[in-house]
Amino acid sequence: MDFPTIFFILVGALSVAAAVGVVTAKVVVHSALFLLVHFMTLAVLYITLDAQFLGAAQVIIYAGGIVILILFVIMLIGSGASGVAPRQPWIPLTGLALGLVMLGTLSYGLVQAAFGAPVIPANEGGIPEAIGLEMFTRYILPVEMVAILLLVALLGALLLAKSPPMGEEE
Repeated sequence: MDFPTIFFILVGALSVAAAVGVVTAKVVVHSALFLLVHFMTLAVLYITLDAQFLGAAQVIIYAGGIVILILFVIMLIGSGASGVAPRQPWIPLTGLALGLVMLGTLSYGLVQAAFGAPVIPANEGGIPEAIGLEMFTRYILPVEMVAILLLVALLGALLLAKSPPMGEEE
């Protein structure tokens, strides 16, 4: 094996280990830091796959914004244990059903790849111009739907965070 392949495998293993650390960490701050490591390793994987724009967006948006927001919320509300929720009997069944859906989707993709499904050309290495042309010509409807969804979420968050008027108690 050549060096790029070994590097890709090692960074991928580190990414999977960090993802497992997110789920298994007992301290919430440690979980957020594992998430930061996971996002950074994903950015490295994007760069090794010649998708520099996605790697930069991964660092700026996720590692730089989302993880800092999560840490801010953890420090704002505290990370103390607030009690354990009672065990619900439907949770293992839901996990099993979602796992079967994921396994079916993965096997469908592998069968399609094995029998010579047409290969979709890459987006020219993640060049911002190519991504922008694809997003705003071919996929304009999903982009607009996501924009409306984000606007509704923002308005909902503003309404939930709005303090009651003076003199009114909850």
